[in-house]
Amino acid sequence: MIQRFIELGEGYSDIYELLEIVRSNKHRLQHLIAFQSAYEGKEMTSVAAVLRPAETGKFQPLYICREGIPHPDKAPNARFQLFKDLADDCEKEIIRLEVKPSALFAEKELFYQYLIGILRLNHYIQPLH
Repeated sequence: MIQRFIELGEGYSDIYELLEIVRSNKHRLQHLIAFQSAYEGKEMTSVAAVLRPAETGKFQPLYICREGIPHPDKAPNARFQLFKDLADDCEKEIIRLEVKPSALFAEKELFYQYLIGILRLNHYIQPLH
């Protein structure tokens, strides 16, 4: 199974695309996740949607808006509220995970491998086969 993050952007206007992807694939939605991190005094949130693999093929998409939303507990904001509303509409709980910020990684791909490892260890996505 190939599990890959698909970055839509940093959570400014692209969060609307994430919301639309989830609404149009509601039947495939597995998890909604908020990755929270702090870097240089800023606490930010990445929001992500994990979809189940398509019926044919062995690809599991994980759509993400990376570190563009302020931490909702520190600074309530409309973008995270939209994500919460989506979770309510889909009858899903938002999984909140504290992670290292992407700035600590030499490449974005390494950051995404780190997140995939965390998701696998916590059994939110399937392990490698």
